[in-house]
Amino acid sequence: MREIARLAALVNSRAEDIGARRLATIMEKVIEEISFRAPEFAGQTVRIDAEYVRQRVGDIVADEDLSKFIL
Repeated sequence: MREIARLAALVNSRAEDIGARRLATIMEKVIEEISFRAPEFAGQTVRIDAEYVRQRVGDIVADEDLSKFIL
């Protein structure tokens, strides 16, 4: 959760500050693949750690032009 919040704050500070909407968008990107593949994970615990968060949204956050439009 800390990494998600940190990335949302970072993008908000570099682009238009849209507050919690940015946080919700990052959350959506983080769980997108897990949600799509949910049947495969039935009965399992899925761990989302800081590294997983960075893998899912790191490239978008790093590219300032993309972060303005996608996030």
